Amino acid sequence: MRDKLTWNRVVPLVAVLFAFMPVTYAQSLSDTLKDVHIRDHRKERRLNDERLNNMAPGQHSLHIDSTTLKQYEDQQLSTLITQQVPAFVRSYGFNNLATLSFRGSSAAQSQVLWNGIPLVYAALGMTDISLLPVSLTNNVDIVYGGSAALLGSGNVGGAVLLQNAEPVFSDKIKPGLSALLSAGSYARYNGDIKAALSTRKFYLSANAFAQSAENNFSYSDARGAIQKMDNARLRGAGGLLDMAWQFAPKNVLSFSGWYQHYYREIPPALFEAISYKQQQDASLRLLLDWKRERGNNILYAKSAFIRDEIRYDDSAVHLHSNNLSYQLYEELGWKHSFNSRQRLLLFTPVNISWFNGLLRPHAARQSRVAIAGAYSFSAARSRLNAAVNARLESIDGRVIFLPGADASFVIAQWLSLGANVQRSYRAPTLGELYNAPGGNEFLQPERGWTSDAGYRLKLPIGDHLSLNHDLSYFNRYIKDWIIWFGGAVWTPHNIAIVHSRGLETENNLLASLGKWQLHLGLNTAYVLAETRQSYILNDGSIGKQIPYTPRYNGQINIGFAYRGLYFNYNHTYTGYRFITSDESAWLMPYNTGNIQVSYSTRLGIPFRFFVQCNNLWSQHYEVVAARPMPLVNFNLGVKGDIL
Repeated sequence: MRDKLTWNRVVPLVAVLFAFMPVTYAQSLSDTLKDVHIRDHRKERRLNDERLNNMAPGQHSLHIDSTTLKQYEDQQLSTLITQQVPAFVRSYGFNNLATLSFRGSSAAQSQVLWNGIPLVYAALGMTDISLLPVSLTNNVDIVYGGSAALLGSGNVGGAVLLQNAEPVFSDKIKPGLSALLSAGSYARYNGDIKAALSTRKFYLSANAFAQSAENNFSYSDARGAIQKMDNARLRGAGGLLDMAWQFAPKNVLSFSGWYQHYYREIPPALFEAISYKQQQDASLRLLLDWKRERGNNILYAKSAFIRDEIRYDDSAVHLHSNNLSYQLYEELGWKHSFNSRQRLLLFTPVNISWFNGLLRPHAARQSRVAIAGAYSFSAARSRLNAAVNARLESIDGRVIFLPGADASFVIAQWLSLGANVQRSYRAPTLGELYNAPGGNEFLQPERGWTSDAGYRLKLPIGDHLSLNHDLSYFNRYIKDWIIWFGGAVWTPHNIAIVHSRGLETENNLLASLGKWQLHLGLNTAYVLAETRQSYILNDGSIGKQIPYTPRYNGQINIGFAYRGLYFNYNHTYTGYRFITSDESAWLMPYNTGNIQVSYSTRLGIPFRFFVQCNNLWSQHYEVVAARPMPLVNFNLGVKGDIL
């Protein structure tokens, strides 16, 4: 390279070369695909949650841009996160439960929040992200690490924030209507229709979807023979309704209603000759939200009711169960800006959940009442941004105090630092305590500390190239970690101490060459989550990796945009997963290649045609033992903006 490099460019470039040794990426393509200017997200990034926005400057987060969301519009959240986020999705098969794991955390320690409301099945203590369609959300943010003071005591490993579109008000009546149809391998069909209407005071949006699939893909059985997957049909339908009324300037009352129903046949595992299992999942989520902005003050209130029903049937053993769980969530908050450098947030969340479980004559109940707050400030000409936060929470009469602090510091225009430390606490879920059979009423709550620190490089290289690189180191000690063991009946138990630590990096390179927009991204995560102490004498799990926690996983994204054409090749890698606590058995690593291609044009009205290919190289693999995943499969469709 003949161009002279200034010292300010040489130093960060050398740092990047070393940082790429444990390298990771997160694609961050701009919505318009025209700009490659990168801004410091630790200082300026807005999170779609009032509790975190401007109140957690050192919290490591990732925003999934709208261009990426469009490519997964007819997919489930589990597919999006598997291919685009350095987190592990534990999928129990192509047509079965899928749960999240951030930084080696358990599924119950990782949260999904919808418009600030936790989506968790009280009967399971976790969220099945295979039942969350991407088409029903407008914004997806990933928050890494614990944020118990602001997001709740159960937040230990990280969270996914799902947010509906902000209501749009207009002096003129503005209708909108779009429809999406797609079809793919294994008789997979999907349809989605959206309609919206806005006036000066009212906003209305409706979204309905339906999907079906036979999922009769080929796989290799335990003897290596090729079989067709049986008892694997899927049927699903649902809708989301958003309404908003702006009865005064910057004073909005909103209502959201989300209902969906899924029928899933559960295919046989490799050790089963046949399966007659089936499951029906029905969810009703209602949310009333009020927000008023006046001067330097923001007042808001949320009230939500969630009803989840899981019906499970296995005619082979005459097992029929019906679990009903309920959640009532209330939150009142006040946010005040003293000036451009100081902010205060106070809020009072109340969460009551209960369920009627299998073989349980009476409902089990859990109540959480808290007072929480945060204070953020900036100094040194806004180079330093810091926040302290705390939560005083009562869980069924047990009072806990959860403090935390985080900060970011801009060293130079191209380099910033960030750090976060939080006390963590997770009470056992209702399912862990009271499910019959299998519950353990003697479980102790999980508690400990989580911390992380890292840096961000943002380098414009010339006029047409920019590079972003984030690296974070995390460290977490949890006492009385809850894990499930068993044979015919699984039961949760406490492990004395689990120590988790590791590295994450996110990198992307964006280039603008005339009408061509090129992107190259890479992200990986290295996680050690080991049992340090045990209550069992001579326990073989000491110093061993927690089951189903890969040490390595990551993704590569490479592609381009030219006029209306978009192409992306995604490659995912997941390392060894030990399936026993003493590391005596494991699953082999696997690689999958995936392609997304779309073309936007105008044929009287705007159309977008898309083709997707998953597992391009027909990799034989299992995410969970004895649950084979499909080989190469395709999906194609079209979306039209009718109005």
